[in-house]
Amino acid sequence: MFDILMYLFENYIHSDAEVFVEQNELTDELLRAGFNKPEIYKALDWLEQLADLQHCDEVPYLNAYPQHAVRIFTDSECQMLSTECRGFLMFIEQIGVINNETREMVMDRLFALDKPYIGLDDLKWVVLMVLFNVPGSELAYSQMEELIFDEPAEVLH
Repeated sequence: MFDILMYLFENYIHSDAEVFVEQNELTDELLRAGFNKPEIYKALDWLEQLADLQHCDEVPYLNAYPQHAVRIFTDSECQMLSTECRGFLMFIEQIGVINNETREMVMDRLFALDKPYIGLDDLKWVVLMVLFNVPGSELAYSQMEELIFDEPAEVLH
């Protein structure tokens, strides 16, 4: 399913291609690209649920955290996310790329991937997808893009 999400993000969302494609057309294109129907439907459902998270009143846990609360990860979250991933989440929250709401949206979407382990690169892409879908997060999205795409410069001796 994650491969389908990446395909959609790179070919439609990130490339500024026409985003309003009929679901049947999109399904056909994904089938031609080699993806199977059950995974396609899971990916489209994942995206639909991400869009639904924009209605925070309907998702009570998004409003449950005080502004400067510290996030404590559950055992299952620690099993899914390495120390590096959890540290990265804390880092991007501290520098203002995400806030407590977008952090929880990211956590929701990570668990919806139904993967036993999430790598740092996958985490970064999920953060980018969430930020793309949050109105008013253009600057945060741009900062996250820089964190993903900008290679560190080599040190000259």
